[in-house]
Amino acid sequence: MRASIGLAGIFGLRMLGMFLILPVFALYAEHLPGGSNHALIGVALGVYGLTQALLQIPFGWLSDHFGRKRTIYGGLVLFAVGSFIAAFASDIYMVILGRIVQGAGAISAAVIALAADLTREEQRTKAMAVIGMAIGATFAISLVAGPALNRAIGVPGIFSLTGILALMAIFVVHSVIPNPTVSRFHSDAEANSAKFFDVLKDPQLARLNFGIFALHAALMALFIVVPFALRKNGLALDEHWKIYLPVMLASFVLMVPGIIYGEKTGKLKPGFIIAIVLIFIAQVLLAFELDSLVGIALSLLVFFTAFNFLEANLPSLISKIAPAGAKGTAIGVYSSIQFFGTFVGAAVGGILSQHFGTQPVFAFCGGLMLCWLILAITMKAPAAVRTRMYPVVCADDSYAENLTQQLRQLAGVREALVLADEGVAYLKVDIAGFDEKSVMQVLR
Repeated sequence: MRASIGLAGIFGLRMLGMFLILPVFALYAEHLPGGSNHALIGVALGVYGLTQALLQIPFGWLSDHFGRKRTIYGGLVLFAVGSFIAAFASDIYMVILGRIVQGAGAISAAVIALAADLTREEQRTKAMAVIGMAIGATFAISLVAGPALNRAIGVPGIFSLTGILALMAIFVVHSVIPNPTVSRFHSDAEANSAKFFDVLKDPQLARLNFGIFALHAALMALFIVVPFALRKNGLALDEHWKIYLPVMLASFVLMVPGIIYGEKTGKLKPGFIIAIVLIFIAQVLLAFELDSLVGIALSLLVFFTAFNFLEANLPSLISKIAPAGAKGTAIGVYSSIQFFGTFVGAAVGGILSQHFGTQPVFAFCGGLMLCWLILAITMKAPAAVRTRMYPVVCADDSYAENLTQQLRQLAGVREALVLADEGVAYLKVDIAGFDEKSVMQVLR
């Protein structure tokens, strides 16, 4: 628990670097030299995601060779340096440089690998859930806290604050997070280059990867346009939280029944499709309701209700669909594509807003949603399964293969893979009809 909460805090800090400035940066940047160009505003917002997408998997591999904590220290230092560059930037180009350096501290994969080192197989899902909740909470808090912090310390102050927090996080990693007794590769938490082709060629995973790309592209494009629209309707930047706070609270309440229903019944696909349709509808509403605060608020409510539902369910779907033993690779690819979506959405949104106005931005996002909808409709309904991991002691690969075959014969087991070098049995089992006692008898 100590490790999970500590690492969730570090993970949340990394997300602050991207989320806190979302609601305030566009209006701040227009006063910088070069900031009147929305295309450059979009690049400044999104380029953080580009370096994250390119470097987070390599950072995970570096942590295998140079140690988890050392890699995390290096990433946090880079993040802090980038934050201070952006804080003291005199023009939009220096902010872009700062954001590039911020994103280069891509410690996400290293943090997850450390979490895997510090948790038992049967507890790892809970640890990852704690980290996931921290990310969700950070996003919601940032939309409300961003305008409030802007009033108190300004956007340069926000950048400086995230830099200071990153340096403090180094102390937390050193003093609070335990040192792992054994540090090794974990197929459920880390990307394996040998599994990349299997993951990339899987059509079901490709649908989900396009989905997270489109979802975060739409999110980032939104914040190129909406802050200006709120100001145009008479709402000062410091008061934008009056829109974001009720919208986020209501969206969390509205999404919960859909998540509970989908998990209990195993019928995730219908809710998935409805959520994509809702995001498309939100784009249409925003295109025609930017002259009304009420219209913007209702449009954002529709958007964030669906966004939060999908954001919560997509990782679960990745886990259900990913081949046994390739979950870490599938999540690594998914996460990298998510960050790439943030870059493309912000950059394209900025270019469209600069040269063609606001409506083409929502047309772009709506087009992404229509493409995703087609892919989602043709997606196979995910099986009602869960992933289970069990520690095993294997003398060699031959014994592991024999154990794998025995596990695959058990009722309720869809997939099984025993890895001797990791000392773990990975199982994908039915939610209903799975008898864990039979597994324990085989593994005894």
